Amino acid sequence: MLMPKRVKYRRVQRGRLKGRALRGNRVTSGTYGLVALEPAWITSNQIEAARIAMTRYTKRGGKVWIKIFPDKPITEKPAETRMGSGKGSPEYWVAVVKPGRVMFEMDGVTEDIAREAMRLAMHKLPIKCRFVTKEQLDKELEG
Repeated sequence: MLMPKRVKYRRVQRGRLKGRALRGNRVTSGTYGLVALEPAWITSNQIEAARIAMTRYTKRGGKVWIKIFPDKPITEKPAETRMGSGKGSPEYWVAVVKPGRVMFEMDGVTEDIAREAMRLAMHKLPIKCRFVTKEQLDKELEG
């Protein structure tokens, strides 16, 4: 699973998921991308499941880039614990994803294979996503 080697603070506040992605909203490394259409916390397990689905379908051909990283710790209190007694301990890590964020990129395969691989990856994620090509997304952002 993806997680940071070390962090400045062990526990962080929840924050808000408003607005669109200002950074990471273009396809940079690959030719095809998977863009988020909704805001969400994507867990490291979901990222890994999507990555495995894509690489299995492409039979490890081409290259996959993961453009999001789970650097936010989510805390949970133990089951059947009374209220109070401080914040819980970190249980898992999430990546904060806003609409417009390119989450995965792919190159080195045909568009049909990339589209199907990304479709399989979409089923592993808890949000609505969209398959895009580099030219298509650049045209949309400029025009």
